[in-house]
Amino acid sequence: MRIAAYIHQNQPGVGLVSADLKEVRPFELQAHQCALGALPLIEAMARGEPLPAPGTALPLDQVRLTAPLPRARRNIFCVGKNYHAHAKEFAGSGFDSSAKSGGDIPAHPIIFTKVPECVIGPGDAIVIPAGVSTAIDYEAELAVVIGKGGKGIRAADAMQHVWGYTIVNDVTSRDWQSRHQQWDMGKSFDTFCPMGPWLVSADECDGTRTQVRCWVNGEERQNASTTDLIFDIPKLIETLSAGITLYPGDIIATGTPVGVGIGFSPPKYLKAGDVVRVEIDGIGALENPVR
Repeated sequence: MRIAAYIHQNQPGVGLVSADLKEVRPFELQAHQCALGALPLIEAMARGEPLPAPGTALPLDQVRLTAPLPRARRNIFCVGKNYHAHAKEFAGSGFDSSAKSGGDIPAHPIIFTKVPECVIGPGDAIVIPAGVSTAIDYEAELAVVIGKGGKGIRAADAMQHVWGYTIVNDVTSRDWQSRHQQWDMGKSFDTFCPMGPWLVSADECDGTRTQVRCWVNGEERQNASTTDLIFDIPKLIETLSAGITLYPGDIIATGTPVGVGIGFSPPKYLKAGDVVRVEIDGIGALENPVR
């Protein structure tokens, strides 16, 4: 199942994407529900309610896709340094306030958040904040969407709490990340969380073993499998839920592979006119221009 949020004739909608990715069938939702994207549907399914019957199909090329969860219920949970090669890459960059001598690979998940207001959709522009920072980086990531909420979830049971997945680009201001040590501000500038192109249910995408790729202006920068995660999805859910109740629609961005801009010498930061494309097998592609 693929659920997309979109704009059609200046009105928000949420619908079921066809298997051939050519059509979307709208769900009957009220306007305030459509503004929340797929969240009301995930919450309803968590309560055991059936999805509303989808209506007449619209050609997908006649709608403008938006972020599938454009108004996340709360801050997006994010994981830092969660691929082995990237952890070493970032620890050696000089920008990693969490790095310690001999501690490039974290012993426990590094968790930070992005504010929900920084979410944008496919095709929306990543905006470089003029006069604030020019050290803007990309980070291609698989994002987990929680279906069944809970607290104290064991790793052995964690996948039962996953509704599905989407793509997130964890855009980052590297100088702010380093300067303020806590990462939230440098990760949460407006437009710094491209998300999409839709949600894919867990029965159609195996997030535990899929490929994450990123291109900037057609140049491949990142290419890794989620089998390379230091802390896998069950461990992340177990860690987060130990003291925090997870709710349907919560988002967990699982970390980025090696190949981010800060890892190059000199760094390859994003600049106006660039185009960033992230692809994850089983989900699709998320592309955003930079201005």
